[in-house]
Amino acid sequence: MSYTNYLDADAAWRVVADFDQPAATVIKHTNPCGLAVHDDQPTAYRHAFEGDSVSAYGGIVAFNSHAHRCDRAGNARRPVRHIIAPAYEEAALDVLRRRRRTRLLEVQPASGPQEGLDVRLVSGGALVQQTDDIAESPADWKVVTEREPTDAELADLTFAWKAAKHIKSNTIVLAKDNTLVGMGAGQPNRVVSVHLALRIAEDKAKGSVLASDAFFPFADNIEMAAAGGITAIAEPGGSIRDDEVIAAANEHNIAMLFTGTRHFRH
Repeated sequence: MSYTNYLDADAAWRVVADFDQPAATVIKHTNPCGLAVHDDQPTAYRHAFEGDSVSAYGGIVAFNSHAHRCDRAGNARRPVRHIIAPAYEEAALDVLRRRRRTRLLEVQPASGPQEGLDVRLVSGGALVQQTDDIAESPADWKVVTEREPTDAELADLTFAWKAAKHIKSNTIVLAKDNTLVGMGAGQPNRVVSVHLALRIAEDKAKGSVLASDAFFPFADNIEMAAAGGITAIAEPGGSIRDDEVIAAANEHNIAMLFTGTRHFRH
């Protein structure tokens, strides 16, 4: 395995390990281009691939539960570089070992909360901070618009918000039915990330929810989201133009919640 193989594999495992339900993700360049949770693992796997099937080609797949017969998900012939899981059923190994160019990795789940330090090298030294393991609850989020989210929207916002913390900022995540359907990552401005997420999602954007890892500095992001069919938004809040952003959401009958936490992954 190469240096980048380890980075991508670690990123994939960190994503799925953050979910309690059976989760599957597809990673490219340390960003999840596909992610889904579902009680049926093959279904989660299929949904993760379908979130962005173009980017998923040749990606790294991770599960947070024992790997089952992945071919039942309809993706057996789609090439992946690595598959990561805490364990593999024999039936799954019989199928997966036929993939001559795929590495199978087994990772032991941590016994408790992931606590540690995030260390980044800079010229002449290093930057050190605590890892982004902030305990959050949607019950603490604040509804700031006239319309409150539906139960289904709140469930998707919870999923999207957790996904957003694993994607490079500026981060925009679109989600529907506990599946990532579009994302924009690593862009120098947030409106471009919104544009990219909508372009990836295409028709799947309609009726989906949006999570932004940091506040919206201008209302143009909301206008673009509304045009794409977004129905609810979660973002940290804290901009000097929050009132304008909230007004734009109200104008388009979008439910908006402020989480009070910024992830901002670099």
